[in-house]
Amino acid sequence: MENFLRPIYQERASNQNTMGITMIEKTTQNSSLTDNFDIIILIIVTDVDEDWQVKHYEFEGKTAALHIVSEDILMSWIDTSGYRTAVEWIIEGQIIFDRNEYMNHLKTQLREFPNTKRDLRKAIEFGKLIKNYSGARNLYEMGDFKDAHSEIMDSLLHLARLAVIEKGYYPEVTVWSQVKKIDLEVYKLYEEFIESNEEISKKVELMILAMEYVISLRARVSANHLLTIMQAKDSAWSFAELTNEDTRPYMLDLAAMISYLTDKEIIEIVLEPTKGIDVYQRKYKIKQ
Repeated sequence: MENFLRPIYQERASNQNTMGITMIEKTTQNSSLTDNFDIIILIIVTDVDEDWQVKHYEFEGKTAALHIVSEDILMSWIDTSGYRTAVEWIIEGQIIFDRNEYMNHLKTQLREFPNTKRDLRKAIEFGKLIKNYSGARNLYEMGDFKDAHSEIMDSLLHLARLAVIEKGYYPEVTVWSQVKKIDLEVYKLYEEFIESNEEISKKVELMILAMEYVISLRARVSANHLLTIMQAKDSAWSFAELTNEDTRPYMLDLAAMISYLTDKEIIEIVLEPTKGIDVYQRKYKIKQ
């Protein structure tokens, strides 16, 4: 199969902007890892006009997808879970071109998963977890049990990814297979929820209670990226000050995170007078 595709990627390998090329083949009939193509070729490049190009090919009844990705976009995917499958392509793929050991260094970096990158990913997943969990709780209180059920499923997925990151791994597409091996407590929550024969209202109620406990135990560690930012100064932060470049990857979930951390007394509210009579601006600081 590679013989048919070699002329396509060899041209790219001769380009000085190409840092590395990796290839991964489908191993099962229906493969989410390869988007159901027989083969994926990932080419990482620098200094390009188009950040991401995708081309599809067919030959002798086989299919292939060629992804040409800028280094900047790839790093953003890795840091923010923008495209989880691409991370697996790098980890699991066969290196077929490597300029100055670029691909080998990248594989090593992904396996080591440095704490700084891990903290950011935990904050991203924690923000989504809190948003879905809070939504489930509110929908339950309104009697919208089916919608609450959907929110619980989404929050369990983010909890699973968070559990994987805590153990020092990047979450895979088949995240529940990962969780079953490394965090049985979280896996059992998921298993109990999907296999429960309780009425949907009772099922959601029990899971909200169980998840509240599990989330509260993880809150401070999961929010470490945000709390580290807040430690940079002694005075309180306005919400506008916290919505900066550092928190951009989880900015849409930041309000939900702050609300939760305030409820758990990890963050405290500081009221600052404004020009309005009896109107105060809410600011936030880490509770001592």
